[in-house]
Amino acid sequence: MKFTVVKQSRKSRARAGLLETARGVIETPVFMPVGTLGTVKSLTPALVAEQGAQIILSNTYHLFLRPGADLIARAGGLHKFMSWDRPILTDSGGFQVFSLARLRKITADGVEFQSHLDGGASHKFTPELVVDIQRKLGSDIMMPLDICSAPDSPKAKVAEDLRLTLEWEKRAGEHFAAAAGAPDSAQALFGIAQGGMYEDLRREAAQCLAELNFSGYAIGGVSVGEPEEDLYRIAEYTAGLLPPDKPRYLMGVGLPQNLLRCVPCGIDMFDAVLPTRLARHNSFFTPAGQENLLNARYAEDFAPLAADCDCYACRNFSRAYIRHLAQAREILAIVLLTIHNIRYLLNLMRAMRSQILNDEL
Repeated sequence: MKFTVVKQSRKSRARAGLLETARGVIETPVFMPVGTLGTVKSLTPALVAEQGAQIILSNTYHLFLRPGADLIARAGGLHKFMSWDRPILTDSGGFQVFSLARLRKITADGVEFQSHLDGGASHKFTPELVVDIQRKLGSDIMMPLDICSAPDSPKAKVAEDLRLTLEWEKRAGEHFAAAAGAPDSAQALFGIAQGGMYEDLRREAAQCLAELNFSGYAIGGVSVGEPEEDLYRIAEYTAGLLPPDKPRYLMGVGLPQNLLRCVPCGIDMFDAVLPTRLARHNSFFTPAGQENLLNARYAEDFAPLAADCDCYACRNFSRAYIRHLAQAREILAIVLLTIHNIRYLLNLMRAMRSQILNDEL
């Protein structure tokens, strides 16, 4: 993998880059639609590509539990299994360590957890195993096992979580490097900077990770319930500490207002489940903010979802029609709203990239 900063903004830290992978070149800044289980909910891979998605994200934890990494490997890897020929980033499952706290136990060696599917079967993730699972999946970019601290955790707890995370990332890096000569090793491993809401811990994380020389660096542990201004504070502060010649990825962040605030901080990659989740709850993006289609004022509104949007939904259907579909619980409503929300974010990222290139952001 190769990353090149094509243009550094003169008005902010924003930069336009090229991220070269074995399966294609990604223009940054980029938003990655989330396909947790190997599918972006309600859309075919062809529809996701049609919206302009250059890369998607899938989840190691969920795919490990169902259908299993070995099965996906036998199918030829995740790309072939789901019929997606563009890059894929796989998350390590670290967020599930946070979100499924009642089902797991953290030890020095890794995470022991019960399956959330049945609460019975017991599993253990170690840093090495998580790398091995992602090698079987064949993702282009893999993430190491980490601990995402709760935003209200005491500093001592966050410091302990960070210490373990850095040890795990070092182990993951060493294990990844040991297999780097394998024939199918055209994969990259990113590091994840944790540290909660504490800037000194974030600085410690960034310094330690830089020494490990990962292919890219992520900012984790935000968008987990903290006040929005803390999200921006930590994202901007941490991004400024990460190596400037490597891609920077802000994990789990992707609302329009987030992108507008965080791209100027020098962040290159984003992901979020919200575009698809909001669509399933009848919400859509507009320049004026997020709207809910079931609002009565849209019953006779024959305008598109967003006036300047070029997505399939906006080119062909009105708010009134899609609202009718939503009220009738027709699946097409979710499909159209998902197409719109993803296209809206991808268009926003393309516009910001153009503005960076022209020194207009």
